[in-house]
Parts: sequence; structure tokens; C-alpha cells
Amino acid sequence: MVFQTLSGLQGGPSSEKTSWEVDVGTNPVQVEVGEFDEGIEVDEDVAENPCLNYQCKKGKVCEVDESNTPMCVCQDPSTCPPAEGEFEHVCGTDNKTYDSSCHFFATKCTLEGTKKGHKLHLDYIGPCKLIEPCLDSELNEFPLRMRDWLKNVLVTLYERDEDNNLLTEKQKLRVKKIFENEKRLQAGDHSLDLLARDFAKNYNMYIFPVHWQFGQLDQHPIDGYLTHSELAPLRAPLIPMEHCTTRFFEECDADDDKYIALEEWASCFGIKERECR
Repeated sequence: MVFQTLSGLQGGPSSEKTSWEVDVGTNPVQVEVGEFDEGIEVDEDVAENPCLNYQCKKGKVCEVDESNTPMCVCQDPSTCPPAEGEFEHVCGTDNKTYDSSCHFFATKCTLEGTKKGHKLHLDYIGPCKLIEPCLDSELNEFPLRMRDWLKNVLVTLYERDEDNNLLTEKQKLRVKKIFENEKRLQAGDHSLDLLARDFAKNYNMYIFPVHWQFGQLDQHPIDGYLTHSELAPLRAPLIPMEHCTTRFFEECDADDDKYIALEEWASCFGIKERECR
């Protein structure tokens, strides 16, 4: 059942839990963006320890050269902290299981400049396993549940936003309209027919959640396009639970340019082009 496990994150019917699941925050399914962010090097001179505030992207560590100038070099995978359990394992696009994201990015760094390194990305959270092929009929179901789930994520954030740090004031106003709408489909495990009918009848409730999720991911940089790395915080935790995840996001890239534009993203979720302007 597509997104049955995701519903469990919000107290849904599923009893299946994994160790990376957390309380609802900025986005309850996606792990910290920093786990996937390959970052930008920031140079801040510190007299006593030049590396103290010198940031390196994932897979690199700071060292000083002979003139005491900080520089980023590839981290030796053997220096990564040992994994505390299987829940820290990650699967690369090379179908190899790495002990942790630290081990993965350190390995990827050592392959920089090579064809293998260029193609290597973090695929999903957890050990590598057989992912069943996604059938056309299953792919058609995916956006139905994903749209409903995004809407319920925002409503949950709105209900729990006591300290005003989960949503901005502008976002809260948008979600408040959804929350107070008497026609809103309550969270739960609904049939595909019901989800399709609700989307047709209450289309306006689904526009903002789809745009909101895109904005949550489009951060490095904010340019109206999602790269593989930007998409990873959402797709990586989903893949082990939802076998259509990879195919869905691959087909969102309609022009196959390795970027998902806002228009392509919206189209994948059935949102009309005029809503993207």
C-alpha cells in the first residue's frame, strides 16, 4: 500500500517503524539536509586554529599546509566513526552498502575527477536491497498518496507550531485555510478512488503543499531547480519503503537534463502550469 508507512509518521495505520523516523519537524520524512549537502567551502581565518571555523563539504576535512593555511582534503574513510547500528548504513548508486554517510562521502571524495566518482551518489537510507520494479499502474498511484501526505504534513506542522519555528507566518496563513476547510479530507488510509475524487473536488488545497515541498528542497542554491543532491533528503528515506520513488522522480525530469524544474515538479503532481507562475 503506497505511503502506508509514511502515514505511520503521523500516527497512521502502519505499525512499521524505522530508527531514522523522527517527530514532525521541518519535514518528518526527510533526514537532515546536511547529510546530503555537499556544501560550499567557507574560509574564515582563525589565528590559533585556522581550521576551527573552516568548513569543508561532506567527505572532506580541514588540514593546514606548511604556511598554516587551511585547506580541504578528502577524509580517510577509516577515520569515520564506526556505525552504531544497521540504521546508519546507506546504499550508494553503485549498489554498495556503506557503514554510514560519512564513509560514503569520504569514498566519493577519493573518486573525484573520475567517471565512477561523477556517477556515484547516495541512493537511499539503509543497506542495499532488492527494489522491486515499479509497474505503470503503481506509478499512477504514487502522486495520489504523495499529494495527500504532503497536505497532511503541513496540517500537522500547523497544529504543532507553538513556537513559530516550523512554519513562517506567511506559510501558516496558507495552511490555516486548509486546516479550517470543512471539506478537507482527514488524515488516514484512503482508497485511491477517494483520493482522486478529493483532488478533483478540492484541487486548491493541494497546490500550496506541492509548492512548499519544492521550496524545502530547493536550497543549494535557490534557483528553481532540484539537483540529485537537493532531492536526496526526500527521496533517500522513501526508496526503501516505496519502490516507485526512483522511477517517479526520474520521470519528473521530463527533458532529461538531470534537473527538476518547478514546472516539471508541479506537473508530476498534477498541478497546472499556471499555478507555477
